[in-house]
Amino acid sequence: MAGQQRVYKQKIRATQTLKKVFRAMELIAASRISKARDTALEADPYTRALIRAVSAVASHADLDHPLITGRDDTNDVAVLVVTSDRGMAGAYSATVLREAERLLTDLEAEGKTPRVYVFGRRGENYFKFRGREIVQSWTGESERPSIEITQDIARALLSAYQAPVGSGGVSELHIVFTRFESMVTQVVQRRRVLPLEVVDGVAEPSEGARALYDFEPSPEDVLDALLPMYVMNRLRNNLLMAAASELASRQRAMHTATENAEDIIRDYTRLANQARQGEITQEISEIVSGADALSAD
Repeated sequence: MAGQQRVYKQKIRATQTLKKVFRAMELIAASRISKARDTALEADPYTRALIRAVSAVASHADLDHPLITGRDDTNDVAVLVVTSDRGMAGAYSATVLREAERLLTDLEAEGKTPRVYVFGRRGENYFKFRGREIVQSWTGESERPSIEITQDIARALLSAYQAPVGSGGVSELHIVFTRFESMVTQVVQRRRVLPLEVVDGVAEPSEGARALYDFEPSPEDVLDALLPMYVMNRLRNNLLMAAASELASRQRAMHTATENAEDIIRDYTRLANQARQGEITQEISEIVSGADALSAD
């Protein structure tokens, strides 16, 4: 009985240590989520305005530009999967990877060949374990993606989109990421970034009227100038949204883990008290039995 009580106390101490770790991670995520959320939401209107500007050029200029029409000389497509670097964020990365697998399956069913790019160590480990080739990966900044790493990703993907077939050129660019809606709602989305897909819509005048635009110096030059800016800001917005979603998921997961640890500690404490009561009862019974034996003598 004494040994059983000792085992429960050891489990209580171990669970208390884990509880401290969970609580610390929850507080760290909580301290970072506010800034990450504000940064992501502040960048969103600018990205939407840029998409509308590019969409306006695409809608009102009769052009055969790769930004609009895409490429038909290759079936290779680039897919960027945005995951986390660390675990302890609930089903955050698992949900993204499931959606990424669905996208890869859909693309292959269309006769296309996906070329996988990965942001985040969890995604990198996932695809390596399953033997799928990764063209390029970026790790270490999933919670706070810097401008430098965003520019590096944008350059790599844009280079692939503009490269000839023999140099690894792709005809489309897709991204799978988690969009931050609120502290309790984060939605996994897959978007086609290139060729241009009007996701957010372009506001048009009512009653069928269309706005008239004059482009200076020319629509082709405008699109050439907007293309790097468009890709960079779309990626920047998506990475910031993913970072805010990761922190929100981790805070929620660590809060749940802390509460579960408290429940386990209460259960083990109750079992330890029962073991202690059993030990005391046994000792009293032994004393009474000894006293009865002496009285009988």
